[in-house]
Amino acid sequence: MSKNWTRRDFIRVGTASAATGAAAKFTLLQPRNVWASPKPVAPSDTVRFASIGTGVRGCELLNATTHVPGIECVAVCDLYDSRHTAAQESVRNPNVPATRNYKEILDRKDVDAVIIAVPDHNHRRIFEDACAAGKDVYCEKPMSHTVEDGFSMIDVAQKNNRIVQIGSQRVSSIVYAQAKELYDTGKLGDVYHIEAYWDRNSPSGAWVYPIPPDASEQTIDWNAFLGNAPKRPFDPVRFFRWRCFADYGEGLAGDLFVHLISGISFIAGINTVAKRAQSTGGLFHFKDGRDYPDLIETFYEYPNFRVYLRCNLMNDQGDFIAFYGTKGTAIIRGQNLTYTPQDTRPQPEGYSIFGWPEKLRNEYLANFEREHPYYKVRVEEATEVFAAPEGYSDVVDHQTNFFNAVRSRKKVVENEEFGNNAALGCHLANYSYFKNTPAIWDAGAKKIRS
Repeated sequence: MSKNWTRRDFIRVGTASAATGAAAKFTLLQPRNVWASPKPVAPSDTVRFASIGTGVRGCELLNATTHVPGIECVAVCDLYDSRHTAAQESVRNPNVPATRNYKEILDRKDVDAVIIAVPDHNHRRIFEDACAAGKDVYCEKPMSHTVEDGFSMIDVAQKNNRIVQIGSQRVSSIVYAQAKELYDTGKLGDVYHIEAYWDRNSPSGAWVYPIPPDASEQTIDWNAFLGNAPKRPFDPVRFFRWRCFADYGEGLAGDLFVHLISGISFIAGINTVAKRAQSTGGLFHFKDGRDYPDLIETFYEYPNFRVYLRCNLMNDQGDFIAFYGTKGTAIIRGQNLTYTPQDTRPQPEGYSIFGWPEKLRNEYLANFEREHPYYKVRVEEATEVFAAPEGYSDVVDHQTNFFNAVRSRKKVVENEEFGNNAALGCHLANYSYFKNTPAIWDAGAKKIRS
């Protein structure tokens, strides 16, 4: 028996369908046993390490190592004397030897591995010296300060058979591992668009850090800090706020884009460089002499999908990554992951047919009902929410992955090649922004071209 359908009928069916939707399913993710319940490690398997660079990030990493079994910090190094004390406090050992000269650490036979947490422009020199000295390396992100730096670092690490891990810790997060599982199992369908941002709205978020009252040429080795950067008189602003300046850092791209690129690459299972990047943005608020913008937006062209990234220092929206698939959407905000299915079941056209004569419209709908007799039966797939437990630290998990790899000699996910590819994404973004042109990656020549 036929029925004369109106647009109100379609709206009523749609509303009823939505009302029967299932409640969201919540899963509290469990940390890996090695972190949650560490087992004792035999003294013969203890990994002895030193930290080169003990500023904000260096101390955060040192603190994380105190939760990793079977490792021992045997030395720390920083160019600013007061950070020696901060490092000793972070590892809860006031007797850990401290120095300004990283080469003293590399000369020590009892150092198996080093953490490098120094400004970007000094990564290559220390990284390559450490590899040549037979030390495994945990190097903070972004891995490189220039395109040439990254490829040289890869060559030296592999020539010396070193274990390398780069410091975008979300690659080791249980939340990102769950997102990768969703992606790999096909629940998202085909993913062609990925969006991510990391926004802040504070002086600290824009690297306007206070200058310690004891900072001076007597307490800081300024010349060692400059390294191969242009020579200039002592400037504590440049020392403590180095991310603002192109001589030493990579700005928002190197600080935050690299995390987003690393996370996206890990979840999507790729280890490559975008073919093309186009950036826009500007320096609007933090006009304090810095080189880098406080707003940057970049579109990346990868072989199988497109990526949009944003960092805005003038409105705090936190960190966000979304994978928009044909069957579902996965969104990560902080330590939470939400999967929302798309309704892809067959349903009759409910808009354009109302420009048809009534007879043709009713024939179309009757035929659709015969071909899809159960289309009104809506068994809704539930939204799923996953969250890390309170107190969970992906920094600890990332450290654990590194030190386990030092023992096993098996490469980690975020090795020197992965880390270099993520850093190249940052270089593409900055190249496009400053040159106001698309940045094209020439893989054969290992260069960025306009």
